[in-house]
Amino acid sequence: MNLKYYTSSFATRLFLGFWAFCLSTNGTHAQIPLGSSGTNTNDFSNDSLGKKTNTHEWENEDAFIYFRKNNSVLKHFPDSSIHRIHRRPFSEPWHRDLGNLGSPSLNLQFAPKNSLGLSLGYHSFDVYRINIDSINYFNTTKPYTDFSYKLGSKLEQTAQIFHTQNIKPYWNVALNYRKINSQGYYFTQRNNHDNFFLTTNYASPSQHYKLNAAITYNKAQHDENGGILSDTFLSNAQYADRKTIPVQFYYAGYSTTRSPVSNMQRDFTLLLDHAYTWGKRDTSYSKDSTQYSTSLTPRFGISHHLEIGSQRYQYKDLKPDSLRYANFFSKKFATGDSVYMRQEWVYIDNRILLNGFIGKSSSPFSFSAGLGNRIDQFSTQYILGKQGDNILSNYLIGDLRKEALQPKQWNFAAHFQMYLTGAAAGNLLLHTALGKDLGKNWGSFIIGLVQQLNNAPYNYTIYQNQYWLRNNSFDKESNTQIFAQIDNATYKCGIGARSYLLSNYLYGDASQNPKQYSGTFSVSQLWIHKTFQVGPILLDNELMYQKSTHSAPVNIPEWMGRHQLSVESSVFKHQLKIATGVEVRYHSDYYANGYSALFNQFYYQNSYRVSNTPATSLFFNFKIKRFRSYVMLDQMQQIFGKNQIISQGYAAQNAMLRFGFNWVMVN
Repeated sequence: MNLKYYTSSFATRLFLGFWAFCLSTNGTHAQIPLGSSGTNTNDFSNDSLGKKTNTHEWENEDAFIYFRKNNSVLKHFPDSSIHRIHRRPFSEPWHRDLGNLGSPSLNLQFAPKNSLGLSLGYHSFDVYRINIDSINYFNTTKPYTDFSYKLGSKLEQTAQIFHTQNIKPYWNVALNYRKINSQGYYFTQRNNHDNFFLTTNYASPSQHYKLNAAITYNKAQHDENGGILSDTFLSNAQYADRKTIPVQFYYAGYSTTRSPVSNMQRDFTLLLDHAYTWGKRDTSYSKDSTQYSTSLTPRFGISHHLEIGSQRYQYKDLKPDSLRYANFFSKKFATGDSVYMRQEWVYIDNRILLNGFIGKSSSPFSFSAGLGNRIDQFSTQYILGKQGDNILSNYLIGDLRKEALQPKQWNFAAHFQMYLTGAAAGNLLLHTALGKDLGKNWGSFIIGLVQQLNNAPYNYTIYQNQYWLRNNSFDKESNTQIFAQIDNATYKCGIGARSYLLSNYLYGDASQNPKQYSGTFSVSQLWIHKTFQVGPILLDNELMYQKSTHSAPVNIPEWMGRHQLSVESSVFKHQLKIATGVEVRYHSDYYANGYSALFNQFYYQNSYRVSNTPATSLFFNFKIKRFRSYVMLDQMQQIFGKNQIISQGYAAQNAMLRFGFNWVMVN
């Protein structure tokens, strides 16, 4: 492994940063008791209400934390294991970036990016984004802070801090900030991302009123180098320093660290979701009658959902080359010319629903129906002018839900949404799923069906800079999915399958222009995972097989796998937990999607085939109380061969060292 880039300055920064953090923190050392997802423990909003003794008890009991998703009562708990802490969080399970942390990411597992209604259409940084639809709402008995830091070669850094605490037993606030920055191994491929969220959830002491609110902010900045000129440079010893390999976007004298070509995406979302519910209230007292808790068996309610959001995409080339744009427009650039384009989307989504409930609070069945209204505003700016569209839409929405809060219960969910007016009229989404916990020996299963009809995104229909205009019109895209999955925690295994049927599929073709496939095709997927354990030795296996209809405009590897062999044990009277071993990740040969810097999108091509040796890494993970850390030697196969190829012109890093830690503090 080439470790000459790990200089003494790196070690000094790491040492000082680590001890500065240690000296700046204090708190208790009690281990946080964690449960399993789905346990029907009492809600904090039902605990310790109404008397000062209850508040006092809440402040002094052992720390306990869980979170829920919006419109769900199912509880989930933070992961404190070390089995996979070394894995890169933005490559799970089958994502691949363009050879630098924070760069555009491609999912090797086929998963179409369908958006119900209208959308802007940029998804290359989705894996790094904090999405308002998947945000977590927390509850904790004591202030809880989680700090993590990851460091790799070539100034690859990720820092994240999360804090949550309950202002009252029934009112929680949580915030999170993450910074990703990486210069990369290759010339001018810098990435700089910021991600933030703030959430609060509140339940009135009477349990009649509940509120979830959240703010998310994401900003991704990516310097484009256009990829290296040829893969042959990777096998040439003269280019052991990968920054010396020639790249497509190069301008002599501009900068040795920044590219004149860049892409930027930024979004901001505000969510307010609240409801008032009528039902039967019950009060239970402790044995000595000094404490009591209140619960509500809901029967009828009304809820309001408001979401306000904005997205911005910007492309900028400060030193344009006429050859770079020859396939799109003809222009001889003079000194000082540039290419610039910005697209924006602002929307307001407002809906009101009537809610009904059947059954006991331990096994509730809920249903809701209502109407929604949306205002969508799209605009394109290109220095010389601006154009935009304002669209008003109305839709019908309904939900059925029964969650399994106890073992061996059935769970069922159905969601329906259909646009009645506006440009998205006729768009619909039907999502149903049915599952059950069959017990310890049989595990759990889930089956489901998804049917979706949606418009082409805005960036497929229009693209305009100061030199060129592209207009398109597309039919609605149809996506049908059938899926099933079985998991068994006792035997540490699971198997799943999914089948897609797609019509009028939208994609980027080999010329990097948007196109629609007029026919219908299918994609089938099968995956399996199984962990074998003999004493402290674990072999963790994940396999996926996927196949598309012949001639479909889809690039996917047929086989993918990941295998982790590790020794995991506790030493020093169980005070230190360790997991150390080797991990191998691979996929079969396939025609990898190309990447377009101009449109910040991946596109279909069938002329360049990718064949890689398996990616191999060595890791040592450990945990002391609430401190978890890892040291990892990544991309070890590069010592004996050239770098892995991700897409034409884009290769993975050299063999490199990674270090990271995660520290939970409870005050």
